[in-house]
Amino acid sequence: MRYGVVGTGYWGKNHVRVAKELLDDGELDEVVLCDTDESRAASLAETYDLPYETDIDSLDVDAATVATPSTTHRTVGLSMLERGIDLLVEKPLALTSEDAWDIVEAADANDCTLGVGHIFRYHPALVALKRRIDRGELGRIKYLQTRRFSFRVPRSTTGVLYSLAVHDVDIYDYLLGRRPDTVHGQLDSFVRENIVETATITLEYGNTSGVINSSWQVPVFDKKRDLVVVGSNRSAYVDYLQNTKLELFDAEVFSDPDDGLKSRNDGAISHSTDEREPLKVEVESFVEASRAGEQPRADGTVGARAVETLEHAEESARKKSVVRLDRKSAVTQF
Repeated sequence: MRYGVVGTGYWGKNHVRVAKELLDDGELDEVVLCDTDESRAASLAETYDLPYETDIDSLDVDAATVATPSTTHRTVGLSMLERGIDLLVEKPLALTSEDAWDIVEAADANDCTLGVGHIFRYHPALVALKRRIDRGELGRIKYLQTRRFSFRVPRSTTGVLYSLAVHDVDIYDYLLGRRPDTVHGQLDSFVRENIVETATITLEYGNTSGVINSSWQVPVFDKKRDLVVVGSNRSAYVDYLQNTKLELFDAEVFSDPDDGLKSRNDGAISHSTDEREPLKVEVESFVEASRAGEQPRADGTVGARAVETLEHAEESARKKSVVRLDRKSAVTQF
């Protein structure tokens, strides 16, 4: 397979490294880099001993990663899909749901495999948690909470909603196997006009609540990326900065015939999962799907639905009210 990496900037350079590893492992036959910034492309190409192009129209490959700025995903994606090239597009798939669904439709029309970089669907600890939830080990899921905090100057192109919270709206859908019924968003832009630096999103899935907290304005932590899932029988904690660790808390509140409501907390047990880099697993999954003519775990529909949820959060923030998804959309299974 001839493989391209389009966009070699902040995150694209990680895709270059992974593609080179797959090339060295014999899983790819050729890797070509592409970036309109020739000096950046040339530098990485020299580092990894790979060829490069500066024009996507000159890129002759079977499949590719698109790690260009989010504002370019529609243009770059449609151009390559129309040439029959399978694509793994970094998240968000696009900055509007209309553009996202246009990319999905182009992939379908050209019989292409389309993956989206929702990398946490390949995070070892999260995958292990998903299996336990599906087996009923946590009981009924009551509550989810995510924190993604750091302290930095907000980006000039996209805010935390499409840079950070996009992960979590998809993670909740993935863990619960469905879309939310309602969305409420509070979005703050104090530093850069129209660039969201802090987002608080509440999602309701029937009787389950999920709260997403994302901010670039929290100096309290060096960097915080974690998830709490509270079930009726057990609860779970995942620190996303530790790929292999899943903590389960054996605790519940139950009704005693004699004493009324009582609580039980038998402490936490840490479980170790496979030591695998999520990005490499994601790219390997996409390459396998491309070869088989199938769709990967995080396909184009997953990416477009995540963008739809973010738009509902924006609508909620504008209206200062809860936004309800139509029933057909909410019950769609993942």
